[in-house]
Amino acid sequence: MSLKGAEGLTPTTETLATGDLDLCFFSVGTAASRELVPHAVRGGAIVIDKSSAYRLEKDVPLVVPEVNGDRAQENTGILANPNCCTIPLTMALKPMSEAAGLARVRVSTYQSASGGGSQRMDELRATPPGEANLGMDWEFEGEEFDEEAKLREETRKILELPELPVSATCVRVPVLVGHAEAVWIETEQPLSAAEAREVLFDAPGIRVLEFPTPRDATETDDVLVGRIRRDPTVENGLVLFVVVDNLRKGAALNAIQIADLLAAPRAVAA
Repeated sequence: MSLKGAEGLTPTTETLATGDLDLCFFSVGTAASRELVPHAVRGGAIVIDKSSAYRLEKDVPLVVPEVNGDRAQENTGILANPNCCTIPLTMALKPMSEAAGLARVRVSTYQSASGGGSQRMDELRATPPGEANLGMDWEFEGEEFDEEAKLREETRKILELPELPVSATCVRVPVLVGHAEAVWIETEQPLSAAEAREVLFDAPGIRVLEFPTPRDATETDDVLVGRIRRDPTVENGLVLFVVVDNLRKGAALNAIQIADLLAAPRAVAA
């Protein structure tokens, strides 16, 4: 189904509510999702929504299959796909949390133009080298951008660590595709860089490289993690560099993987 704006909204809602749809993917923006998703659910469909409309709603699972895939079946008709930077961050943090606990996380993101849509990509293509606008395109909420607040709150929800201190700084960079994140982690228990590398090597959906770059991540489903080293400025400190193709695992693939979880047969107790 193609939605082309607010015109014709009434017949669209009627179509969604007819009961002819089993599974819907919504990628129409926050305002449109808030308007349309309830009608699809009313018609009996299960909705996987890619906007921020429902991500922090208490009864809506916010799912990264490699991290909290078991939550997918706990839905009441709506599942949320996380922010394109939250997905790779939580995939890197989850193994650290299981191995040594998390005390604090700091992250700086370097987000590509494609995260702002096709128009942003066209603008970058048309911009002479060295003249790209590095300005942010998120809403400013007084002390931080809404993108930074989303990253913090979504990470806490997915990891089920509601009090985890998370500090984020998000910027756009003149790269077409591929988000990168510099991540500083303080663990509750000691974890050496070598041990962290081993933990990440065995984690689902993670590929460990020495020096991952956005070019390495293009058109791969893996989240790339590298520059794994000790942070000598704090006790139990580690530093990671995380890169993802934000159009694949950072967006479309994650939603498809959620759908696969819904289609998988549930385990039945003997």
